[in-house]
Amino acid sequence: MEVKDIMADPLVIDKSDTISHALDVMEKKGTRRLLVKHDDKLLGVLTMRNLTKELGTRKKGSKPASSLHVATAISDNFVKVLPDTKVTDTITLMIKNGGVIVVMENDKIVGWVTPNEILKNTSFTGFSGEIMQKNPIVAGPADRVSHVRRMMLDNNIGRIPIIEGDKLVGMVTEKDIAKAMRSFRDLVEGSKQESRIKNLIVEDIMKMGVKTVYTNTPTVDAAKMMLDQNLGGLPVVNLEGQMVGLITRRSIIKGIGE
Repeated sequence: MEVKDIMADPLVIDKSDTISHALDVMEKKGTRRLLVKHDDKLLGVLTMRNLTKELGTRKKGSKPASSLHVATAISDNFVKVLPDTKVTDTITLMIKNGGVIVVMENDKIVGWVTPNEILKNTSFTGFSGEIMQKNPIVAGPADRVSHVRRMMLDNNIGRIPIIEGDKLVGMVTEKDIAKAMRSFRDLVEGSKQESRIKNLIVEDIMKMGVKTVYTNTPTVDAAKMMLDQNLGGLPVVNLEGQMVGLITRRSIIKGIGE
């Protein structure tokens, strides 16, 4: 199977668009990444992690998200491939580089491959407990959002399970943090932002009623749940209901590569 058989139409914005607009597009389209172009030239990729970093940085002062532009947040974390590249080779590139795969032909973008396309077009074997991330980083409901944001950026992760005692009570994703930081910038007066940000805690933004899978849930079922419900990851629990790991789209793809 070749890339042209599984690639999708990419979602694209211009470098002059605002970060607030980019976040709106991501939320509307259910994606975590956008390609950035200008004058029909590919400049880079904008990810939810880029937004999480940009909206929380002090270097941007107290400006609202509607005045921050995409051009300041893009990265070059993408790989170009030809349409006839083998899907197996594409999986290897995705595992190695961790970025989006942009399909180019005659210097034009003809498609892209994200973890979604890989999961939709690949067969899986095994169980969630075999490929899950063991001992994932966790946080508590009373932790500061700024602290959880820093943990995500420092550890290059997109979600953190929220634990109270030994019970899973919620999940915070980089999208939750990006949205919270945007609202904070838009609603809190600039001179008060630095002191007020300390009062924003995980409990204020976390998602409750988190979907989970068991260690013996087939990987194919976990992948289907992620695709059907647009989830980037799922906590893995044992038969006693205790969280023992985290399975993500990336960990499934890494399992395929191995």
